[in-house]
Amino acid sequence: MKLASLNDGSRDGQLVVVSRDLSSACIANGIAGRLQAVLDDWNFLSPQLESLYEALNAGRARHAFAFDPAQCLAPLPRAALFAEGWADGPADPALVRADALLGPHAPAPAAGPQERLGVAVLLAAVTGDVPAGAGADQALDGVRLLLLAGAWRLDGDGVGAWDRRPATAFAPVAVTPDEAGAAWRGGRLHRAVDVQVDRGRLDPPDLGTALPLGPLLAALARRHPLAPGSIVATGVPAGDAAGLTVHDRLRLAAHGDHGADLFGAITTRLRAPAATDEGVPEAADDGNATREA
Repeated sequence: MKLASLNDGSRDGQLVVVSRDLSSACIANGIAGRLQAVLDDWNFLSPQLESLYEALNAGRARHAFAFDPAQCLAPLPRAALFAEGWADGPADPALVRADALLGPHAPAPAAGPQERLGVAVLLAAVTGDVPAGAGADQALDGVRLLLLAGAWRLDGDGVGAWDRRPATAFAPVAVTPDEAGAAWRGGRLHRAVDVQVDRGRLDPPDLGTALPLGPLLAALARRHPLAPGSIVATGVPAGDAAGLTVHDRLRLAAHGDHGADLFGAITTRLRAPAATDEGVPEAADDGNATREA
């Protein structure tokens, strides 16, 4: 099934079920109002959501409406934990900011006039409960949903530079692993990601070359259990998308078996700080940035 969180003014958003072709959606508040509630009680609530998903795809869901990705937050705007692992990074995945999870159309972090940003493409797993000491295979059994993300970094830092990642943008839709079909195997998603910038389509990075998620999850759960709503990501740099400058536009998407976007697309542009962005208005925040309690 496919799930998303609409921006309703709250910090967690309104949970909706999204059709397989991403054309329509249905509010799930008769089952759960937010995604975290589903992760907390997955065995009871996910079958109800699957029934709603089947009805939506068959055109039988009541009160279905056109799905608009621009109205989405990140699927899980506030994670219990957020960690990334990289082939050129340390042996264990590194914790990164869990309060800067941007939606699919949020403006990228501000860059100064002389700064350049790069982006890496991530596959992220959202977990249920993963017990302490779980091995890689057991940890993979705890994966509930998959996400597509783009991680911004200051160009030249390298993908292993953990402390200079200003934010991560997420595609609008979270999918259960079965939606990826045979492409999901061994803790990897064997799919190329379509990367487009103003100057055209770039060579697509292959998420199948990223580190497998099983060992990363097991490393995080070595001494402490992972709580429902933990996000663990693995990724690859987006090739010559490095060196993006202010006002460049970027689109990331991964396609499913039938050519449609599997997760929906991340579409954003870089912005300058207000003090240096003379004459060009900043893009509106979509409400996914850190909020005060």
